[in-house]
Amino acid sequence: MSELFGPDPWLKLGELTPARIALGRAGNGLPTRALLAFSLAHARARDAVHAALDVEMAEADIQDSGVFETRVAWSAAPDRATFLSRPDLGRTLAPESRMVLTAGQKPVCDLAFVVADGLSAAAVQAHASNLLDAMIPFIERGGWRVAPIVIATQARVALGDEIGQILGASAVAVLIGERPGLSSPDSLGVYLTFDPQPGRADAERNCISNIRAEGLSYDEAAFKLAWLIGEALRLRLTGVALKDESDLARLPGATLNPRPAVGGEGAG
Repeated sequence: MSELFGPDPWLKLGELTPARIALGRAGNGLPTRALLAFSLAHARARDAVHAALDVEMAEADIQDSGVFETRVAWSAAPDRATFLSRPDLGRTLAPESRMVLTAGQKPVCDLAFVVADGLSAAAVQAHASNLLDAMIPFIERGGWRVAPIVIATQARVALGDEIGQILGASAVAVLIGERPGLSSPDSLGVYLTFDPQPGRADAERNCISNIRAEGLSYDEAAFKLAWLIGEALRLRLTGVALKDESDLARLPGATLNPRPAVGGEGAG
């Protein structure tokens, strides 16, 4: 029958995507191979959500460059179970964390990085230090004053707003483990916010997602993030008002941040 109708075109398409297509069927269900692969992917996603970040290893990986200092903070969620059931607590620092961050901190800086476990500690463990290393040339070229890297546990994206405010940062970039998918349990995201302070809305952030071996490379993600940081500091804004045009900076003769600030734009 297959010779009569030719090869199944879905099989060829299935080789081009990690999406679950062309799985076939056995009676009314999936073939055993496809069912076991799905079960394994689901287990990996669940493990990624519940796994704890190895903070000491994360600190060692980040400090290995010899460029960054680190500090450790934690949210008001006392454990992983609470963090998953109470997202609001993951957006607020524990009182002890505020004391850690305010001790000996310089009054102002251009940029703060927060490395947050989020919903996939595996993503942070695998990719955060590599992305920070890729950012070093851009930081040096921009002359940006960078606060010590804060490694935050039981942390949601909005925790970076409070941390950035405490550190006196003009902008904060939160490197966070994204919600695992069935084909990507270790995807890292970055959320950039200008003038961080509690109460910022998601519409006031720029996001770079899917940073991993099978997605966006470290070099490409660092280029995009550096472009956004430069524009955020220049125009004094992030979010829906700041369109990612980093691809234009790849054109011959373009510079990393070519646009001058528009008078008064985003000054509030």
